[in-house]
Amino acid sequence: MDLSKPLDVAALLAVLLALGYGVILYNQLVSIKHGVRQAWANIDVLLRQRHDELPKLVEACRRYMQHEQDTLERVVAARGAVASARERSDVKGVGQAETLLRSGLGQLFALAENYPDLKASESFQHLQQRITGLENGIADRRELYNAAVNINNVRIEQFPDLIVARMFSFQPAELLQFSEAEKADVDMRALFT
Repeated sequence: MDLSKPLDVAALLAVLLALGYGVILYNQLVSIKHGVRQAWANIDVLLRQRHDELPKLVEACRRYMQHEQDTLERVVAARGAVASARERSDVKGVGQAETLLRSGLGQLFALAENYPDLKASESFQHLQQRITGLENGIADRRELYNAAVNINNVRIEQFPDLIVARMFSFQPAELLQFSEAEKADVDMRALFT
């Protein structure tokens, strides 16, 4: 009785199973990596839309808010910083610039309370609603993006996925985070003193 043939068949079968399993893991990691890219692209669409709306808002405010140029300039500068970081695909930079932009928008909307003609302006109301809607969409998509990043980062660190991930240089992705200052309430007293 020749035992080498069944051992050869078993070894070949084991190699084929391991190779098949490796291919399945690789394909799953590729799918997850592209899910992260898609989630970022979804955020990018809203960032671009908001980027296009902000100059209209600043212009509408500029007509009424002659004494608030610093606030308007901060919004414009933060808008530029977000655009620059977005173009570089710098997730951390987008998070930092978003913090400044959201703070500036909060101040701008709070200061608009002092200008009844501005608040009554149909253009301002439309732009405020549009930007607020975009902000909410960005927050929702940020949540989805961070979930996709978390799945990616966990999978490339788990065994046996990490073997395939290291073999094919899968990299961790960066979470989109805003600073604690962005999450804090706007200090209304400081705005009006």
